[in-house]
Amino acid sequence: MKRRHFLKVSAAAAASATMARGSGAATAPSRNDMPYRRLGRTGEEVSLLCLGGFHMARSGISDDLAIRIVRTAIDEGVNFLDNAWDYHRGRSEQLMGRALRGGYRDRAFVMTKVLARDPEGVRQQLEDSLRRLDIDRIDLWQFHSLRTAEDARQVCDELLEIAVRAREEGKVRYIGFTGHRRPEALVEMLKCDFPWDAVQMAVPIFDYHHLSFQKEVLPLAVEKDLGVIAMKPLAGRAEPHKEGLIRVEQMWRYTMSLPVASVVTGLDSMEYLQEALQVFKETPRMEAEEKEQLLARVREEGESGRFEYYKRW
Repeated sequence: MKRRHFLKVSAAAAASATMARGSGAATAPSRNDMPYRRLGRTGEEVSLLCLGGFHMARSGISDDLAIRIVRTAIDEGVNFLDNAWDYHRGRSEQLMGRALRGGYRDRAFVMTKVLARDPEGVRQQLEDSLRRLDIDRIDLWQFHSLRTAEDARQVCDELLEIAVRAREEGKVRYIGFTGHRRPEALVEMLKCDFPWDAVQMAVPIFDYHHLSFQKEVLPLAVEKDLGVIAMKPLAGRAEPHKEGLIRVEQMWRYTMSLPVASVVTGLDSMEYLQEALQVFKETPRMEAEEKEQLLARVREEGESGRFEYYKRW
């Protein structure tokens, strides 16, 4: 492992912590023992655990269970909810909308994403998401799954004005973007002459060793004080913990120890939800020595890219 890269990421984490203390977020009270962090320049306080929207509509999960997972998470202190227009052809947004009834909407910071790359499609997906979620305003709306620098330039040149207009109309509060295929796409978005509010990127421990968002994007996002949202902390569909390479708890702790505001985790059972709540509420700090040891342990698999299937799309 190249120590200079590790030190660069560690320095970004230290800078983030300093900014958080300056904003007062470090002393913000937890809710039901769930830690909250500042979502960058927005000043919003969001739960360290963000409930992923994709998993709730998986085959075999009943509507009642999906709704119970969302509401239990909120009751336990989770206020940050993730979703996207294309998750299970809209069923994820519909289920989340049902879960937000009965007063739960007032306790949640709702984020969803737009996948279209043409103006009419972007406008239509915004209206679809509002209808499915059964809300009149999306807290954070993000251009989703940017894959190339050209993709990023298209969003900035042709589509961004739609998001700005939606914000002016009160349909969205904050605007961001996401990516998990190539770091250069997100770097290009950061060059766009626009004050982005948030960026969501895949930063599992394996990412450090291969096409790394941690090395190429994270320091830039921290410097610009964007709200950094981590996704795929367990490396997506792969299950390295079942091979005995690294434990689930260690992967969660590694990612939450990065300079991020929140960590998106898909949870498809009450048992898995309770496991995540326990880990995120305890938030044991991962010291530099432990990080280096884990990074060395997963180096070979990380460099192979075997667990990060999404970088091959």
